[in-house]
Amino acid sequence: MNLENYRMAHDKYVKLQDFPTSEGKTQENDKIKEEVIPLLVEKLKDLHLRLNAEEKDGILVVLQALDAAGKDETISYIFSNLNAQGLKTTTFGKPTEVEQKHDYLWRMQPAIPSRGEIGILNRSHYEDVIAPRIHGGLSAGDIPKGEDENSIWSLRYRQINDYEKYLYENGIHVIKFFFNMSKEEQKNRLLERMKTPDKNWEFSFSDVEERQYWNQYQEVFEEMLNETSTDYSPWYVLPADDEWHSRRLVNEIMIQLLEKLDPKFPEFTGEDKDKLKEYIDKLENE
Repeated sequence: MNLENYRMAHDKYVKLQDFPTSEGKTQENDKIKEEVIPLLVEKLKDLHLRLNAEEKDGILVVLQALDAAGKDETISYIFSNLNAQGLKTTTFGKPTEVEQKHDYLWRMQPAIPSRGEIGILNRSHYEDVIAPRIHGGLSAGDIPKGEDENSIWSLRYRQINDYEKYLYENGIHVIKFFFNMSKEEQKNRLLERMKTPDKNWEFSFSDVEERQYWNQYQEVFEEMLNETSTDYSPWYVLPADDEWHSRRLVNEIMIQLLEKLDPKFPEFTGEDKDKLKEYIDKLENE
């Protein structure tokens, strides 16, 4: 499988509609879930354990999509299997009163993983170039001198790119997944949540209300993906109608990145190696 087919280009403008919302993989759901995903998760777990032990690099994973596209399920079925000691998950909602008094990237800092960790963002700083464009809500303090409600988005794209490059240059690799879901599939998933009592808790009335802005969201997503997919911090556009296929892709793309980083378990050397042998002998001779 060529994973580059899902990577948003960083050197040319690409239409979001050029990426399919489905590749006809739903009929393979059971096979992918039972035969493919477990093996990929085991490989990812091993690589994550090495990353955590080495403490050289960190990975920040961005999950971005409309409601019901599969972000939560990706966390549940993929990332929750990893070593909890080297994993942190942050969910971004509407900015709090305290957060609104700071610059829009201020609330990102507690979510940044340490070296050796994988940090998961369920939604992210990208909300600040999405939601305000659909619903407004910028205050006078949000707009720098010389900018207006139209020009500020290009400024923020540049700031986000600079921020992610700063992280990359300091050992934190940012990888971003956009769940590209069709309007029809979202309708079906929302109806399932609404009609199934055990899934009612997953449903919010705002999920349906937001559908009236579907076309505006698609336009904003397309611009965002094109403006912020870089060679050092790429976006991957997933065919989210195929839920298990998308989870497989997340797994494989994460494995690809970790194999490139090639983390290794630390080894004792020099005096520590001699001391290790001494303590082994000490315990064995008790």
